[in-house]
Amino acid sequence: MLEPNELKYAFEPVFTDIKERSTVAERFIDRSLYQVYVATLWANVVLSPGEAGIEEEDLEDLHDLVVADIQSVLGNNEDLTTVFTFISSKSGEQAMIEAKLNQTHKDLLQYFSSMILDPDGHKQWMDEIRDNL
Repeated sequence: MLEPNELKYAFEPVFTDIKERSTVAERFIDRSLYQVYVATLWANVVLSPGEAGIEEEDLEDLHDLVVADIQSVLGNNEDLTTVFTFISSKSGEQAMIEAKLNQTHKDLLQYFSSMILDPDGHKQWMDEIRDNL
């Protein structure tokens, strides 16, 4: 398990990269694109913490770092829930199209949106899929 400052040091280049990729006109961040990238980061890290160089126990501290980065870019009332709410909206769908995400990538983000925004409905949906296999 990493110390919070080690985790911050390890992920700071990722946060910087996301901001740089989302920047338009040298200093303005495209909020939609930023949210697509942050959602992608979170989904990938949660699915495979080891590939990101962390342990599952580090996810809670990483969550706090991700939320702090989101708030520094999008405002104090924003967090992963609002990011995934955006992803599951018409605007989020448009942002994913504009970002040229492939269908598998879009499906992954929609899957995480379902999990985060409606955990009970998500569980029911997954149970139905398992029952039909």
